Amino acid sequence: MHTLNLDPLLLLLLLCFHTGLVPASAKVLMSIDCGSSSLQPYTDDKTSLVWVADDQYVRTGETRNVITKDLPPGWDSHVMSTLREFSTRKKNCYSLDVAEDSTSVERVLVRASFYYGNYDNKSSPPTFHLQFNGNNWTQVETSMDQVVYHEVVYSLNNKNSTITICLGQTQVDNFPFISALEVRSWDSDIYSSYTDQNHPLFFDKRVAFGVSTIVRLPEDSYDRIWIPSDIGSTTVKVRSNSTSLEVDIDDSPPEVVMRTSAVNLNSLANITLYGKTDVTVPFHINLYFSEVMILSSTQKRSFDVIVNGYAFADNSVQKVGPVIPPYGRALEVRIDNVTADPFVGLFKIEIVPTDDSTLPPLINALERFHIGDKLVQGTNSND
Repeated sequence: MHTLNLDPLLLLLLLCFHTGLVPASAKVLMSIDCGSSSLQPYTDDKTSLVWVADDQYVRTGETRNVITKDLPPGWDSHVMSTLREFSTRKKNCYSLDVAEDSTSVERVLVRASFYYGNYDNKSSPPTFHLQFNGNNWTQVETSMDQVVYHEVVYSLNNKNSTITICLGQTQVDNFPFISALEVRSWDSDIYSSYTDQNHPLFFDKRVAFGVSTIVRLPEDSYDRIWIPSDIGSTTVKVRSNSTSLEVDIDDSPPEVVMRTSAVNLNSLANITLYGKTDVTVPFHINLYFSEVMILSSTQKRSFDVIVNGYAFADNSVQKVGPVIPPYGRALEVRIDNVTADPFVGLFKIEIVPTDDSTLPPLINALERFHIGDKLVQGTNSND
């Protein structure tokens, strides 16, 4: 691995070119279709994921069918058409036992998904709390017409192979519900430099700027979900013309994500990304880049990455550069300990052409995540 030390502001530019590596992947442990009444597993033709009903993992709640089925492209309409609602008890829990695989499972990705679909005909998507193994996860704010999902990655306790997911009611008449639960086994290498086995990693956002639909299995061997995102009318989506593309970098984004970029139309203009978060602790950002064409001797694509900048004077300005995307390879730029505006939760990322750049800036993908508090074990559904 080759690491460039650029600014002194806790920034790492990771350009990793490994050879002879076999791509790692996730093992699918569980795909649970919450609220399903089917007695037989359901196989998604696109992902080949096999979904099972949730009645063997939970003892409470009522099954419901959504009314509005106009899902955003890329989501499985069969899985998202049902849910389980919890209208009694303060807290209701799923118990997922991975004992038969626990000898080989070190870390897991747990994903909880929620599609309201106006199932109760009230046009009022609820808000509620989510926990895993007695640890605070997040406050879930569901949407009228969008799938909301949350992901956590953490190390299993060798003495306890049970994963407990609990939904807690926090507001009157806001009944918790859930559409899907997924558990994947991850190897210990991916995202390993951010945290240890005693702390969870919460993923807040993962977007791909060049794709037109959701990317996950089979394109992403870890079954991460990459959401398509448009920067705006000032950029155009461009596909790499490289016959082969090596993606042997630390956090292994899928090749299809690295083959498509959002490229600015104006070679002198910045790409500006605004974000909003309710996370009050410092968070981390991964940016991914890959050159889309072979450059001539007179061409150069070079830019700096500036986080927050002068518009957010109360926050530290962080800068990485110059960044030169490699052709036929992937580049990962890691920015640590980013803070949002303390009042409104906003932050800004600017991709700024250097003075000697002849080509406009581009970007392939972005991830944002934060580290949780030290893990505790156990939960009580009567809390």
